Amino acid sequence: MPEQHPMTAHHPERSTEAFFGRRKGKRLRPGQIAALETLLPVLKIDLDRPAPEDIRMLFAHPVNDVRLEIGFGGGEHLLAEVNRCPGTGFIGVEPFVNGVAKLLSALDGELPANLRLYDDDATRLLDWLPQASLSGIDLLYPDPWPKKRHWKRRFVGPTNLDRFARVLKPGGIFRFASDIDSYVNWTLLHCRAHPAFAWKAESADDWRHPFDNWPGTRYEMKAIREGRRPAYLTFIRL
Repeated sequence: MPEQHPMTAHHPERSTEAFFGRRKGKRLRPGQIAALETLLPVLKIDLDRPAPEDIRMLFAHPVNDVRLEIGFGGGEHLLAEVNRCPGTGFIGVEPFVNGVAKLLSALDGELPANLRLYDDDATRLLDWLPQASLSGIDLLYPDPWPKKRHWKRRFVGPTNLDRFARVLKPGGIFRFASDIDSYVNWTLLHCRAHPAFAWKAESADDWRHPFDNWPGTRYEMKAIREGRRPAYLTFIRL
């Protein structure tokens, strides 16, 4: 890894690790296949091209700022935010083909001007983005990798927090949600140990209640049905 600190340098050559599991699940329906073939090439970000100095230029119409959602699953939260905030550009990352297909099918052929997608390793996109280009990063219900020997594959860790710190603007927000207590504690420990982040919490209710305008997700509803209480953490980029 280069000696220069990732908060102040761009690292397209940095090696990455697989923080996700399988890439594809059950067989796609014909409509989903069609959406992947026709819509994804239009919305997908091409990392072989240099990133624009102003990341807002990625979008079809002017936006005021740009947010990133890593691992958007079926896209429930991402699409709700895209529709709620038309003046904000959203980049969604999801390596699981079925999740991308579900989101694209939900668009019903209409391409939001404030949405772009990337269907591979989020760390590559983070290293491609310009410094201080994002106003927010959402990491919602990531794979917890519960076995201790797999903890190194959890997305939250010193290296990826360095990546977040580089691309987030000062005052930018990193939001994390999970129903797995060990991963919540893990994230708190790592973020509070990182000099670029501060936990935005004044009481227990700040992490027990969902984020503002939270639409919920299918995974979250399943977790609640099974008796697991989600936690919602917000960290500020100092």
